[in-house]
Amino acid sequence: MLSRRTILGAISVTLALGSAPAAFAQSDEIYIPLISKGFQHQFWQAVKSGADQAADELGVRITFEGPDNETMVDRQIDMLAAALANNPSAVGFAALDSQAAIPLLRQASEAGIPIVAFDSGVDSDIPVTTATTDNVAAAALAADKMAEMIGGSGKVAVVAHDQTSRTGIDRRDGFLNRMKSEYPDIEVVSVQYGQGDQLQSTEVAKAILTANPDLNGMFGTNEGSAIGIVNAIRETGTTGLAIIGYDSGKAQTDAIREGLMSGAITQNPVGIGYETVKAAVAALNGETLEPVIDTGFYYYDQSNIDDPEIQAVLYD
Repeated sequence: MLSRRTILGAISVTLALGSAPAAFAQSDEIYIPLISKGFQHQFWQAVKSGADQAADELGVRITFEGPDNETMVDRQIDMLAAALANNPSAVGFAALDSQAAIPLLRQASEAGIPIVAFDSGVDSDIPVTTATTDNVAAAALAADKMAEMIGGSGKVAVVAHDQTSRTGIDRRDGFLNRMKSEYPDIEVVSVQYGQGDQLQSTEVAKAILTANPDLNGMFGTNEGSAIGIVNAIRETGTTGLAIIGYDSGKAQTDAIREGLMSGAITQNPVGIGYETVKAAVAALNGETLEPVIDTGFYYYDQSNIDDPEIQAVLYD
């Protein structure tokens, strides 16, 4: 349920938007705020760097902000409301909750402000496009790699970042569905949620390890989830566990080099940020966009982490 503050913010946006055209029609400046799911992970810093690069190349002004952590749906809605109240030219939005922002996004769209979803889309056709990883396919690849590592049988668990965002749902289900359809001798014994927070994910992973001493593998669905698993095995002294992460900040690449993590999926966060701003400008110019801009993904481990193709999409 949205807070009273959020509801009041939505009312103020309605009044501010009215039937006015976007700001670019009133001045020469094109202003595009990007509201992300967070700001604390290196992933989001990399997305911002890509957005900044596109803004410089295209001569537009952007801002980039997100809540303190990825549980703060109301805070993200407040940020969106505040951004829309400034009559932007277009908006980039990475939803913490795939449905909560739809009323505000609809108001913006009706006022002529294009919405570009990035990383995590919304359950609506309001966005003119979504710049994202194919998270279902990427998580299915993680399942394939996990199955290979444990010999096609055994027990595995998932530490996911949430069950409300599109990325959280798709990565969880992509992994679970591939295991169910292709690896009948592998049992997923637990799926727990650490809200993308390293400390919370550490405690979740430790609890899973305690309850399942015969566990063979664990999958962490984002940076915080994966590092939580690594922290848990360090603290418990667990060995011989196949661990696959998602994303590629320094903590994960270090864990792979050290042999604590078996491998991980890396997205292309710089590309996500770049394509978001590029798509927003294209929409303002009246161009037709594909519903999804697939920004790609790769699997990396000790064997290929130093390959140029992988190095180009890692973010330290």
